[in-house]
Amino acid sequence: MSKNVLILSGDAVEALEIYYPYYRCLEEGFEVTIASPKVKKLQTVCHDFTDEMETFVEKPAYGIESHTSFADVDPSQFDGLIIPGGRAPEYIRMDENVPGILKHFFEENKPVGAICHAAQVLNVIPEIMKDREYTAYPACKPDVTACGATYIDEKLHTSGNLVSGQAWPDLPGFMKEFIGLLR
Repeated sequence: MSKNVLILSGDAVEALEIYYPYYRCLEEGFEVTIASPKVKKLQTVCHDFTDEMETFVEKPAYGIESHTSFADVDPSQFDGLIIPGGRAPEYIRMDENVPGILKHFFEENKPVGAICHAAQVLNVIPEIMKDREYTAYPACKPDVTACGATYIDEKLHTSGNLVSGQAWPDLPGFMKEFIGLLR
């Protein structure tokens, strides 16, 4: 039986963090739905590091179509959830439908994959994230601790149904863990 995976994202999602999970899940034979605030072609970005800057630089990357809006997501139709990083998390967390979607996956103990800046989305459900352990991009440590969770300073961390990773270089291990939980 095929698994159904939901990806929550929006414009300015890190390109590798949406494309790699999307294609990796398709490769496994899973059905994958990308949800965003509204159905549209999302503009992805490429985050990289240069010697001149102490933080990452951002460049426009590829477009990718979303399939449904957050308002039209029925989380009970999905077996797992992936939240990519980039800058998308800082604004998709403001959508009124996102907390309910997130709560469903945690309350039903379904696999959740959160990478990089996805911690900004998870902190909209502090009552669920309190006392959990996960990692994120190091600059998102305050988002993890603000909701009462413990920041784990590792590239990858799996705790219960939550697989977390720090950034796009961690995607191979991140997806291996997520797919393992999903199976």
